[in-house]
Amino acid sequence: MKRPKIVADFQNHLDAMKLFFFFFSFSFFFFLGESSSSTCNHSAEHSFLSRAFASVSNFDISWVSHPNCTSISKIHLPSRNLSGTVSWKFLRNMPELRSIDLSNNSLTGSVSPSLWLLPRLAEIDLSNNRLGGVAGPSKPGSVNSSSLRKIDLSSNRFKNFVHLSSFPNISFLNLSHNDLQWVSPFSFTNLTNLEYLDISGCNISGNLRSLSGHRFLKYLDISSNHFTGDFPNDFPPLDHLQFLNISFNNLSGFLGAKEVGKFGKSAFIRAGNLVPRNNTIKKPDLHIKAHPPTPLPRKKPPRGKGREVPSPISGKKPKSKSRKDLILAVSLASSFLLILSVGVFACCLRKRRKIARQNKWSISNPIQIPFRVEKSGPFSFGTESGSSWMADIKEPTSAPVVMFEKPLMNLTFKDLIAATSHFGKESLLSDGRSGPLYRAVLPGDLHVAIKVLENARGLNHDDAAAMFEDLSKLKHPNLLPIYGYCIAGKEKLVLSEFMANGDLHRWLHELPTGAPNVEDWSGDTWEVQNGPSSQATSPEKMEWRTRHRIAVGVARGLAYLHHAGSKPVVHGHLVPANILLADDFEPRITDFALSQSGLGGSTEDDVYSFGVVLVELLTGQPSTSETIDLVRKLVKGGEAASALDSRLKNGGSDLVSGMVECLRIGYLCTTETAAKRPTMQQVLGLLKDINPSPLELI
Repeated sequence: MKRPKIVADFQNHLDAMKLFFFFFSFSFFFFLGESSSSTCNHSAEHSFLSRAFASVSNFDISWVSHPNCTSISKIHLPSRNLSGTVSWKFLRNMPELRSIDLSNNSLTGSVSPSLWLLPRLAEIDLSNNRLGGVAGPSKPGSVNSSSLRKIDLSSNRFKNFVHLSSFPNISFLNLSHNDLQWVSPFSFTNLTNLEYLDISGCNISGNLRSLSGHRFLKYLDISSNHFTGDFPNDFPPLDHLQFLNISFNNLSGFLGAKEVGKFGKSAFIRAGNLVPRNNTIKKPDLHIKAHPPTPLPRKKPPRGKGREVPSPISGKKPKSKSRKDLILAVSLASSFLLILSVGVFACCLRKRRKIARQNKWSISNPIQIPFRVEKSGPFSFGTESGSSWMADIKEPTSAPVVMFEKPLMNLTFKDLIAATSHFGKESLLSDGRSGPLYRAVLPGDLHVAIKVLENARGLNHDDAAAMFEDLSKLKHPNLLPIYGYCIAGKEKLVLSEFMANGDLHRWLHELPTGAPNVEDWSGDTWEVQNGPSSQATSPEKMEWRTRHRIAVGVARGLAYLHHAGSKPVVHGHLVPANILLADDFEPRITDFALSQSGLGGSTEDDVYSFGVVLVELLTGQPSTSETIDLVRKLVKGGEAASALDSRLKNGGSDLVSGMVECLRIGYLCTTETAAKRPTMQQVLGLLKDINPSPLELI
């Protein structure tokens, strides 16, 4: 009787086990399928990424980090010495991609509209490359733009950014230093969430009234364009802005002490016709009618007097007194005209002397003497110091000029001879130890500086060409870009951007009082009327901010050379004469890696040279070994403030402490033991921690 029950119980247990194994098998194969699907999707994205960068040199797919079995969410490859063209269309197959950073490379080509179709893309940084053409979606409303918050396309060659209104939620937009000739200022109308906008140096024209409603803006830089409009009425509320630069535009309006005190004078240099608000004269109210005076009774002249007494009504004066007044007025007018003439003459004389000191670096077309080949080479050229250099070629047209920026320009050594007036002294800018430097204006109104590299004469043609090709790939805002080169026999000539403000040595020691070469606003009424508050825009403070900016810029450029590539690039001869200044006094390092062929060097040597430059920048004294030893002694003894340039000491104790800290950094860089010197990355971090002003944005 019990046996059937046992069999039934066994059957029930067997059915339960079957059911358990069924669900176990189903779950196992389900998760296995999911895992296989994830692996498959991951492998597919890996393949798409490889195809996207197939034409990019120096790309290593292992640099793109991603967890196992998850989609790729970011591509961060800044300063990896990448060159070539990215196939952006393959990135469209990576829907989880949220951030792209390919800044500070040498990427070329255009950016496909498919890039903006990524549904989760929040940040994209393509700054400091060679990208060009048109950027942006193919048509408005074609993108899911709700997630995009940051776009940085600065320092490229873009001609336009279309359909900016497709990104209403963007908060950071940097399109600076492109040639955006066709961008309308109204493109920014719908970008009401903008907090950071930089469109400086883009060659844009128009009125910026569309920005007046952007109440969230904290950073606005529209410098070096052709904007028109009324300041400050056509601009966002200035109370909310933390940084503003409207220099080098065609604006009009009124400028007061409050704006200058908050943003600094450099924010308004050559901004157009801006009238200081404190200089305006209040006109009388013409709507108030004046009542005529009550007539007084006419008085008779006193007896016995032959003089005429003026009537209170007629206002007539005696004739003898009128003649005296007339003589006095003529005398005063003559004296005034004489003083005015002397003053005008003195101003003209001072201006002529100033122009004579600066005309070597002024942008003007040199006198081009028609070049005739009267004999075959070699061709010899003298310099101001008495030395000479020689192009050992028979025909000047046999040495072509290779242009990186404009490869279609067909130039030869003959064109360089004509553009520099036979490399004459009137075109000579300087004659340093690495070779003479000339200025020239090439066809197309291209202003260039031509450097003859004396240290590279031992390089053969192929090695020199390879060196120039490598140098052209080093792109950074604080490095002077190389336009091209010419190899004429043993002479190697390199063409670079012409910098009208000259070099740091000239700015520190040759210009009057070492002041920036900009308009002198020291006599404006706001500085006189505002009393102590005028210290916010005092020349000493502006000078310190400018010098700190130069120090940070040079450190940035040198850190890029040392740490951005797979191996460090040594400058070899960093001196103030090799640091040029742009229009906004942003420094550009030149002659980098050109001195190694004859001098050699190491990154530690560059750090020492930077320390010497920093000491010269803060003391205003030429960087001799005696100066360095003295400053090091003062810093070590706690008396660094006594070594500061006298033009920097009147800015207050808070500013002096920052300058002293800079000298301490110079002390660290110039220590005798190379191993104890900091790296340029560490130096840059230390300098950025020193804030010369709450308004200074580094």
